[in-house]
Amino acid sequence: MAAVLVLSTVSLQAQSTTTAHSKKVVKKKTTNATEQEIQELRDALHQQQAQIDALKQENAEKDEKLHEAQQSAQGAEAAANEAAAKADTASSSSSQNTAAVADLNNAVTSLKESNAGLVKTVDETKKTVKQAIESPMTLHYRGVKITPIAFFAGESVWRQKSVNSDINTPFTSTPFANSGNAYVSEFNFSGRQSRVGGLFEGDAGPFKLSGYVEADFLSSGTTSNDNQSNSYTLRQRQIWGQAATKSGFAVTGGQMWSLVTETKKGTDNRTENLPMTIDAQYQVGFSWMRVPAMRFQQRLGSMTTVAMSLENGQIIGLNVANGPTNYFYGGTGNNGGLYNNSTTYTNNVAPDIIAKAAFDPKMAHIEVGGLARFFRDRYYPNATSTPTSSAGATNDTKVGGGGFFNVRVKATKFADVGVHFLGGDGVGRYGTSGLSDVTVHPDGTLEPLRAYQGLGSLELHPAPKVDLFGYYGTEYVQRTLYLNAKGQQVGYAPLTQNNTGCYVEALPTSGTAPAASCGALTKTMTEATAGFTYRVYNSPQFGRLQYQFQYSYLDKHTWAGVGGAPKALNNMFFTSMRYYIP
Repeated sequence: MAAVLVLSTVSLQAQSTTTAHSKKVVKKKTTNATEQEIQELRDALHQQQAQIDALKQENAEKDEKLHEAQQSAQGAEAAANEAAAKADTASSSSSQNTAAVADLNNAVTSLKESNAGLVKTVDETKKTVKQAIESPMTLHYRGVKITPIAFFAGESVWRQKSVNSDINTPFTSTPFANSGNAYVSEFNFSGRQSRVGGLFEGDAGPFKLSGYVEADFLSSGTTSNDNQSNSYTLRQRQIWGQAATKSGFAVTGGQMWSLVTETKKGTDNRTENLPMTIDAQYQVGFSWMRVPAMRFQQRLGSMTTVAMSLENGQIIGLNVANGPTNYFYGGTGNNGGLYNNSTTYTNNVAPDIIAKAAFDPKMAHIEVGGLARFFRDRYYPNATSTPTSSAGATNDTKVGGGGFFNVRVKATKFADVGVHFLGGDGVGRYGTSGLSDVTVHPDGTLEPLRAYQGLGSLELHPAPKVDLFGYYGTEYVQRTLYLNAKGQQVGYAPLTQNNTGCYVEALPTSGTAPAASCGALTKTMTEATAGFTYRVYNSPQFGRLQYQFQYSYLDKHTWAGVGGAPKALNNMFFTSMRYYIP
């Protein structure tokens, strides 16, 4: 618009200059022509003025529109700012929403994973519950957990020399050459070592209470036989109750393995480390008993346990040559007191006392202990006087005992090596051979016999299903002699003992095995054993089926007397097939 105004002014001035020049020229010609030109100029000016006014009007309209445009622009800018602010808010909200959505997605993902894990847990729990219902490891009665324990055995034994026995071997009964049994073998089947029992456990808060019962059929009643239905009796192997605290103290009462018996862990019941033999009398050199007892034990840290046991006393194998008769130490059982009236029971003055410390370092188990025993009899100093008299009758108590240790080392992953030793006075009862505990002085008082027991063990595990075992054990009882007033040797295994009849087979009488007189007394019992266990099938759900084989060589030596020192040997083979419940 400004350019149009300038051009119009320049054109007007040019026209004025031209007109003035022309006017001067026209004046020279004529007045009418000049007026006409002036009129034309005026008309032109009016036209130009009209154009200018039109342009001004147009310009004003444009300014007004521009103003409106500016206002619109300002409004648009404000709207844009507002929109930008809203966009920022929206963007911020969007970011927050995005973060919230991301968190929500994460939560959903976690929930999905949790749900998946929950589903898996529920499935596993259902499976566990189903398994617990269909195949429970334990039974439950109120707050008591009950674990059944049993195996069912079909076993056999062949002995080169008959001892007229079932699956357990009375080692000292191995016959000399004077007995017809030394010339005949025996083969017997047996299912009597089959075992039934159960473990009962209850958590009483500060105490863990437990009870255990275990029984088999290796017992005979007055009607028991091998004729048709056998009718052998159920016998009590173990039955005890225990209360244990969280601090490691436990007290156990009832019939159990002696504390002398080697264990696998601490001095804990039910961890006894027994030989793997099929022979229910185990292995010569193995020290053990199962008797009524009270046991107290305390665990000290993770590796040490100390224990003390009071165990029912009994004198076994009292043997005396040329001995007096002026004493007694027990009597036959009273049926009214539920004792066997064909067996002698000791009049005990006190229980056997045993103490042991057990250590469980890595790869080994070590035990060290001692025991004290008390032997009492009543003797009559004037029983042989003239006249005889019970005046001066006196009770006499002798103390015996000894020490023992067990060491078992896991030499390799596939081999366990063990050594056991027990020695002392009057400890024959603890040996599996049952050698004599005491003899008698010429005056009628008792004398404990010095005895030793030792066992070496090697147990191999070449494969998960196979165990190999080898044992060598020996038990020894010392010769103990005194001279009486007549100059005779009195005691255990006198040099004057007549052993001449131990070599000559006697003639039979009434269809029973003959046996000539033989006074030889045992010096040592030795046994070497080898065998294997093969687990045909082993499942935590269905139990274990296993086969065993055992060979043993038994050697019995005696103290020399008149006629020498006779000995007896025996070769024995055992087989066993057992099914253990899981």
